[in-house]
Formats: sequence, C-alpha cells, structure tokens
Amino acid sequence: MAAKKSAGSRPPRSTGEFSVSATTEELLLAAVGRGDESFETGRYLITYRDSSADEGFKSLKAQGFRVASARDFTDQAVTFADAGDADALEFPEIGVALVGGSALQAHGMSAQSVSTDEGPIQAIEPEYFVFADNSEYLRGFLRAAETIAKDLSAGRDVADEEDDTSVQVLGETWGLRRCRVPQSTRSGAGIKVAVLDTGMDLRHPDFVGRSLTTATFVGQAVQDLHSHGTHCIGTACGPQFPPGATPRYGIGYATRIFVGKVLSNMGSSVGGSVLAGMNWAIANRCEVISMSLGSQSPIQTAYTNAGAAALRSGCLIIAAAGNAAASTGAPANSPTIMSVASLDPTLSPSSFSNFGKIEITAPGRDVFSSIPMPRRYGIKSGTSMATPHVAGCAALWAQHSASLRGINLWRHLQRSARPLPFPASRIGSGLVQAP
Repeated sequence: MAAKKSAGSRPPRSTGEFSVSATTEELLLAAVGRGDESFETGRYLITYRDSSADEGFKSLKAQGFRVASARDFTDQAVTFADAGDADALEFPEIGVALVGGSALQAHGMSAQSVSTDEGPIQAIEPEYFVFADNSEYLRGFLRAAETIAKDLSAGRDVADEEDDTSVQVLGETWGLRRCRVPQSTRSGAGIKVAVLDTGMDLRHPDFVGRSLTTATFVGQAVQDLHSHGTHCIGTACGPQFPPGATPRYGIGYATRIFVGKVLSNMGSSVGGSVLAGMNWAIANRCEVISMSLGSQSPIQTAYTNAGAAALRSGCLIIAAAGNAAASTGAPANSPTIMSVASLDPTLSPSSFSNFGKIEITAPGRDVFSSIPMPRRYGIKSGTSMATPHVAGCAALWAQHSASLRGINLWRHLQRSARPLPFPASRIGSGLVQAP
C-alpha cells in the first residue's frame, strides 16, 4: 500500500471513501467538510450472531472483501494502519468487523440489508466518533471537529488544563475512604486490569517496577500526552504508599496493568479503535476492563456483543455513564456493560452525571490522582473518575475469590454496594465498596 499523505496536504474527502486504514484525524477533518453533526465516521461495524462469527468472516472473503484480522498480530493488538489496503478488519474475540463505507456499498450491503432470518449477520451499524468522557469536544460535534482540525493544523499538544492540586488530604483521598479501600486487606495481586483510554505516562515515578503491558490502537505512542488515561490508571491501580505527604489515591496497588491507548492525545477516537482495544483486553483475559469514554450514539450491537464476549471469558467491562446530565451514553448504555455514575463528596449524585441505565456509582467529583510529569498529580471530575474507583474495587474482589469473574463479579459489586437514598436511575445499586 502506498504511503498516505498527511491529513493537511489534501482537501477532506467524504468519509465513505475511507478504507479501514484511515486515521481518526482524517475522519474528523472529513467530518468538518461534511458539515453535519451526525457523529458518524462513514465506516460501518458488522456484528455477527453468537457462534457465527467465523462463518461471517469467511463470508466476507467469499464476497470479495479484502480482510485483515486481529488474530494475525501479537496479542491481537492491531491498529488501522496495520490493515493496509484491506476493506474490512475483523475482531475475532467479539465477533465484529470494521468495514469501509465505500467497500460496503460496492458489495451492495447496508444497515437496511440485514435480514431477520438466522444468517450470520446480526447488525450493520454506523461507526461513531468517541471522546474522553469529560472532553470539551462532547459539547458539540461540529465545533469539536473544527477545534480538532485547528489543533492539527497548529500542531499543538492538547493537555487537560483543568488539573488543580489544591484539593488534597493526608492519608487517603475522600473517594478511597468512601469506598472503604483503606480497611481492605486486598491488593489486586494477580488480577489484570485493562484501562482503555489516552494511554499512560510510562515514566511516572509512582509506577516504577509495576507490571505494565501496553498497546496502542490509534497510531500514536502509548505515552499519555493528554492526562486522562494516567489519572484513571492512578485511581484504579495506583500505589499503596505514594511518596512524602501525598495521599493514597490508588486502589489495586498490586494489579497487573494493561494500558490500551484507544483515545488519541486529543481525547478523540472512533468506535473501531475502542472495539480493537476491547478485543485485545478480552484476548488477554483481563478480569477487569475500565473505559472512561463515550459517544453520543444509541445502544450499539457491537458494544453489546463485546460486553457479552467479555462476560463469557470471565472479564467485566466497566464504563462511564457520561457527563451530559442526560441519558447514559455508549458504550455504557449496552446491557452487557456495567454503567457507572458519579457522586460528590456529600454522596449526592453529581449534577453532571448521566442517568437512566446505571448499575453502580462511585466518587467522581474532585478526584485526586496521578497525571503526567512534571506535574505528577492533579484533580479531575467526571464519571470518568468514578469508573476507575469501581474498576479498582472490582480487582480487589476478583482477588478475594476466584469465583468472582464476569457476571458473578458484576452481581457481587452490586450486592455489596452501600445503599444511598436516591433513585436507581441515578445511582444503580449504590456506592461501590471494597472487600
């Protein structure tokens, strides 16, 4: 395949013309040219029925699609660039294929062409753009795409400018206290926790000597130039004894950390990258998979199948409900993915926290955790920050009993949650608790 020109060297094309190897930046720039607010990339996700995925992947090849598979890469860590000139990229663990829009049309397929019989295809859906759960870009897609386009043309690094280290306590953070983490005798030892986000500051001194497995799904180095991913990893997996007077902010301090970079350094991405990360985490049998990201899209069959595949494999996907003070967004709105809402220090639902399909809640306002050096620590708010509290506690419970895997872990997190006097649509079963 010929090398691509840079995104700024040509006018944006219709996203339907892009193959699966197109970058997120190319798709976003094309969205600016398209001028709508659909959140669709122009590519599609084909989801196959349970036990029919292999048949479905074979049928794509039989129909003349050029198909690349995550199976062909170490630990199934595949990027769009790896797909070359393929028309489709398959994710075998979750039974989903990403297909270029023009290739789908050329083969006479569309979302409307799926039959209701027992064929291998369950759904054909648009791929949507995805953003860090507390991203400013979520306030309006067209404005988001235009902002990102300007960022790309200026070549500037995008970092979270809302970090504030003024809200600190000695001992441990308020979130860990409310989740009863300090009293727990568990460390998460032996448990794999995958955090699918903007990557991690791999040079952060608080994580020296920790077991780190990394992969990128966005064509950028895993090193976190945003800060969102490092903050989430800090809460879920940070140290038991950070240096000096720094409060304890991490829960699963002996976990094996799997860093999946599915969001770019600007906090943006597409559904295909997120699904690639989910496929990788499941292939590695990560007992806990934490996702503080979202999209303004309806329930998607692809995410639902990924969640179901995780549960069958003894994994649990935990996702942020979103910060729009609206109905839970994707992928947390899928019935097979555990949705997390946010609480303030008063244990009241945070004003920004989404509602509706909520399974559990956790501290999300003014959360202290790690961020990239040289600042080292910072405060963030959002359901993004609540989600790794649940993921960290899930790791402690998974260590507590080998029977707590997949759906059993989900149910136990809910059973052991602290009840609160608010509707289930705001807090689910209540406040997550450590064992």
